[in-house]
Amino acid sequence: MHPATVWEHLPCDDDHARVLARELNVHPVVARLLVLRGFAAADEASDFLNPSLDQLHDPFLLTDLQAGVDRLLAAIARRERIAVHGDYDVDGITSTVILRRMIEMLHGEVVHFIPERLRDGYGLQPAAIELLHGMGVRVVVTVDCGIRSREAGRRARELGVDLVITDHHEPERELPPALAVINPRRHDCSYPDKDLAGVGVALKMVHGLCVRSGRLRWLPGFLKLAAIGTVADVVPLRGENRVIARLGLEQLSRGPHTAGLQALLDVTGLTAKKIGSHEVGFVLAPRVNAAGRMNTPDLATRLLLAADPGMAGEARRLAERLDAENTKRREEEAEVFRDARGRIAKDPTIAAQNALVVWAEGWHRGVIGIVASKLVDEFHRPAVVVSVEGETAYGSGRSIRGFDLLAGLEHCADLFDRFGGHRQAAGLTLPAARLPELRTRLADYANERLAPHDLVPHLAIDARLPLADINARLLAELAALEPFGIGNRRPVFHAGAVEVVDGPRIIKNRHISMTVRQGGARFRGMAWRAADRQAFVRERSGALDLAFSLTENTFRGNTFIELSVADIK
Repeated sequence: MHPATVWEHLPCDDDHARVLARELNVHPVVARLLVLRGFAAADEASDFLNPSLDQLHDPFLLTDLQAGVDRLLAAIARRERIAVHGDYDVDGITSTVILRRMIEMLHGEVVHFIPERLRDGYGLQPAAIELLHGMGVRVVVTVDCGIRSREAGRRARELGVDLVITDHHEPERELPPALAVINPRRHDCSYPDKDLAGVGVALKMVHGLCVRSGRLRWLPGFLKLAAIGTVADVVPLRGENRVIARLGLEQLSRGPHTAGLQALLDVTGLTAKKIGSHEVGFVLAPRVNAAGRMNTPDLATRLLLAADPGMAGEARRLAERLDAENTKRREEEAEVFRDARGRIAKDPTIAAQNALVVWAEGWHRGVIGIVASKLVDEFHRPAVVVSVEGETAYGSGRSIRGFDLLAGLEHCADLFDRFGGHRQAAGLTLPAARLPELRTRLADYANERLAPHDLVPHLAIDARLPLADINARLLAELAALEPFGIGNRRPVFHAGAVEVVDGPRIIKNRHISMTVRQGGARFRGMAWRAADRQAFVRERSGALDLAFSLTENTFRGNTFIELSVADIK
């Protein structure tokens, strides 16, 4: 938690909220949250609260999807070898698995290729096309990559390999030469939902194949992995992303599962538990991601492809290796973060800028994206973390809400060998000798566009909520808003003048546990990563303002409502 955080109490049309509460028969607080999320009509709000498969758009509205589906079905019919080329993150791995599995279920001859971060670099490369062509592949279909791979597209054309690109990253003006380029962000694509994750676009390919092959009943079986990839990729959980995430997470919580997915749930302790966006983001995704970060991405792909119950033993071994890789990743990440933070603290010329660029030799490429995210959290400004390997530098950047990182990199495009990504996250490669120039130019760009108030953390408060108004009915109706994430963030409430009646106690050297009272209502609260504020809480324990979310906690068989404290004033 950041002591300088500014609380923003969001304005709301209260009359509109009262009407919506009456029309939908929902708690007034839930109606207010729906209005704050932009729902003007009861039917739109009802669809949001009750996602269903029939809310998915026709997949053939995606430009080129028809051509891609036709080519895959022709290859399956002719027994031509197909390769699914993925990416090494959760989005790319889940995309690879669902499309490969669909082609296998249609009895196609299919292989997959996941690049290794350190050996192959990022994205679709000409060398991969050559490798797959040498394996007899006639059709390459990419998932979660390829939209900026013009050289690879040209090489595929030279070799007579038909290339089908499915991606969701921002395209350049000139698309790669390919048989089909399927991306809702194409400037000439009128698809209604532009915010699909890579796995969402892959799911639309699966959807199209299901429609064309008369097997629409198969579609729900792909939602679990699509939900993991969608939540992990931190895309807005609205529209189709919400449908995919909500229905897929419900299936994850229910089961049954393939051998691979069951092994992953067993190793992470999530079997038979309710799985939401938190469990995906902080438990499942880091382990799947760890494979690619630590240079063994095919571990996760093989695990998630393990469908047969007879593979349970092998799946368990793979899941345990992923867990071990995640432990290595955490250790590596902590070391790089300490070093990066120390370099910023020691050099005022870096810390004084509105964008941070920091580099060193020996930093593991697999963790620099996570370290960039942590620097953004700590300093609340865009951050690019770069690993230098000889004469080449590999970077990963993350941003704050008010800064378009991809636009900032495009401003420096002449420096890079390659770059790409989104407003909030991007990757880049450049000659190491040009790093000082990158630092100066990106900082100048950010300094012109970010004002001091942009660099202060802001916490949006959805509603004032006295502790006496918290009950089981409210918690149950708030659950209908899940899953929470970008575009549908977890609601934050404000209760003023609460008294601390037990604690605060430091838990695991990082968090604060306490019991608070307001009137006759008492609740346990957990203030995460707030150990440094224990003295502040103790000194003012008679009257504190809390910003908090509501969670449900189960301990020794008893379930109770708990406050997840976001900030204290």
